[in-house]
Amino acid sequence: MPLMVGVIGPEDLVHKVVAVGGRAASAQLLPLPYRHEDETGAVVALARRSRADALLFTGVVPHALAEAGGLLDRPAMYVPYNGATLLRALVELLRLGHDVSRVSIDTLRHDEVLETLTEAKLPTEHVRVLPYRPGLTSQDLVDFHLDARDGHRCRVAITCLGSAFQVLEHETHAVRLAPSRHSIHATLRALLLATAGLHGGDAQVALGIVDLPAQDERLAADIGVLGGSLADLPDLTEGQRLVVTTRGALEKATDGFTRLPFLDALAARHGTAHLGFGLGRTAAEAEALARRAVNRARAVGGAAGVVSMPDDVDIVLAAGRAVDAPGAVVPPPEASALLARRVGLRPDTLDRLRELAAADAGDGVTAHRVAEHLSVQQRTARRILKRLERAGVAVATGSRQEGRTGRPPIVYRFHL
Repeated sequence: MPLMVGVIGPEDLVHKVVAVGGRAASAQLLPLPYRHEDETGAVVALARRSRADALLFTGVVPHALAEAGGLLDRPAMYVPYNGATLLRALVELLRLGHDVSRVSIDTLRHDEVLETLTEAKLPTEHVRVLPYRPGLTSQDLVDFHLDARDGHRCRVAITCLGSAFQVLEHETHAVRLAPSRHSIHATLRALLLATAGLHGGDAQVALGIVDLPAQDERLAADIGVLGGSLADLPDLTEGQRLVVTTRGALEKATDGFTRLPFLDALAARHGTAHLGFGLGRTAAEAEALARRAVNRARAVGGAAGVVSMPDDVDIVLAAGRAVDAPGAVVPPPEASALLARRVGLRPDTLDRLRELAAADAGDGVTAHRVAEHLSVQQRTARRILKRLERAGVAVATGSRQEGRTGRPPIVYRFHL
């Protein structure tokens, strides 16, 4: 069955990508156009509700907006604009008699523009370039090109953003770049390979070892949430059982390898409970990793689960699930070192986040507050909050305007 790929961007470019890439036998392209890049979030939300296995953006701007908003929950790539795309536009301008020695260009990298012009033996001293960076708006691009026209006598504005082109074409001679057929084919091929690899990983066999002080007749019902079954190995001791499931089912049931829902119940019945899961390239490797994982789970404490992967990667699974609702189970604070290893942050960073949580007076924190407290960029702060949210120790509770324009920031409560 072909993979479904949602194509997101302005309507004309979406239709071009669908027309060029629609012949791929392994993909079905779903057009998801918008009228302005400000609608990216709504269109991505529509794609997330659809059957799309992956997302293909027609340029870097909508992809960056979706990434900054934490909306990318499946494989996603964007079709790049490169030197070859620029060169075709310059050749067409020369054919029409335009002066290409004085042009302003946005989105492309400065070095790529200079390299393209130099190879074409075109002058570069009067060329103005504004590379893309997160946070640039359509108006920023328009202002850049008009300033290049008025202050540097640039004759042509070359833009990659449709909304900027719609303004510039009334102010100066403007050209809008479009992705090349080669870029579309290459990006779609890479996206399909990445998506197919991910789906193959979801189907990968995952083996687990449950280590309890005694046999448990209710264990089969408990591990049902993993979508797996129990089996025996000759060399397992009394109280140990083998769990057979798939990586996709295990990852879903553990909220992305963060929580083991039935670990609390096992510990309550037996006093101690240790579970180790192995994800290997072969069944033999998965079994060896499961044995390593259960041994490391014993080292963690009285009730623990560990997922072991190749290259000595171990993920500690906590008990219970943290949800922000009446009667929900909120796990007790974990030691900084243990939680840091689980979420991929440094212990001192977690300690500083605990300080921030203690000082928020119950109001919750935003990415802006985290960025200020840790002295990092807001983009980094958002990534930290997403990691904590996936680990179940940060819960989004709403949004807050904070007196600023734009999208209200998400408010989080910590359970650290």
